[in-house]
Amino acid sequence: MKLIIQIPCLNEEDQLPDMLADLPRELEGFETVEWLVIDDGSTDETIEVARRNGVNHIVKLPQNRGLASAFQAGLDACLKLGADVIVNTDADNQYNAADIPGLVAPVLAHEADIVVGDRDVRRSEEFSWLKIRLQLLGSWVVQQASNTDVPDVTSGFRAYSREAALRLVVVNPYTYTIESIIQAGRTNAAIKSAPVRPNPSTRESRLFGSMWGYIRRNALTILRVFAAYQPLKFFGFLAFILFVLAGVAFLPFLSDWIINGDTSGHLQSIIVGSTLTIAGFQTMALAVVADLVASHRAVSQQVLERVRKLELAASVAPTDYIE
Repeated sequence: MKLIIQIPCLNEEDQLPDMLADLPRELEGFETVEWLVIDDGSTDETIEVARRNGVNHIVKLPQNRGLASAFQAGLDACLKLGADVIVNTDADNQYNAADIPGLVAPVLAHEADIVVGDRDVRRSEEFSWLKIRLQLLGSWVVQQASNTDVPDVTSGFRAYSREAALRLVVVNPYTYTIESIIQAGRTNAAIKSAPVRPNPSTRESRLFGSMWGYIRRNALTILRVFAAYQPLKFFGFLAFILFVLAGVAFLPFLSDWIINGDTSGHLQSIIVGSTLTIAGFQTMALAVVADLVASHRAVSQQVLERVRKLELAASVAPTDYIE
């Protein structure tokens, strides 16, 4: 059994040595433990620092493509390098490497395909009151969309089985955390959580410049993946709202007609109600089209999984692999 710990990096020459110093070289249940760094277009000496600190493998992306792309490139490389289990962690050392055994244990016991580290954000001293509430709200929305009970959906400290990594496809350019849980949940992958202890922050997150930027980007991500993976519910709810608004708009005209028998007035009410009714039917049609697209996406994922297995059988080298 081989474990590969992958670390997406962007200009992490200062953080990387301390982070790597805590990673295990040996772990019960594995014959081999290796480290892989994905350099996402760094302009500093991230690669040189990784080499000096004993990293086994390096994938260098030619330019900055974002965390989700770096994560996906790492999974592809780990699979082609023969990993049976993959652990993803962050280069800023926010996760305690001593929790890796608990993270991989359910995968080794064949109890889970994916294990997500739970930071217990309710008790986090690093998060503000507002951020805790937003994290809990976001987790609840993702749980509804994915049919899972993962309590910390934005945690990047995760373990993946080989089969789970083969099936995973992330298309969101911003982050992989939310989409990967929804996708795994919709394909009935076994997902569990394990308690992890975050280390004290040494710098601000680079994924967002402000709290409102964090809210906006994560809200858009949740809406996007919800529309993609639950299109009938998403667009059906929008259509229901439009029909309700249409009924409210028609109400003055209908009440005057029923009570007074007068159908000569309320032209604005008729126009607005008719417009909202048409929009409601159009949204229902969009729901059907989106559901067909979602079905096609499921087939595409199965095709991609088969392509990956063929690449592994043919010993295709990892893309952008330099060491």
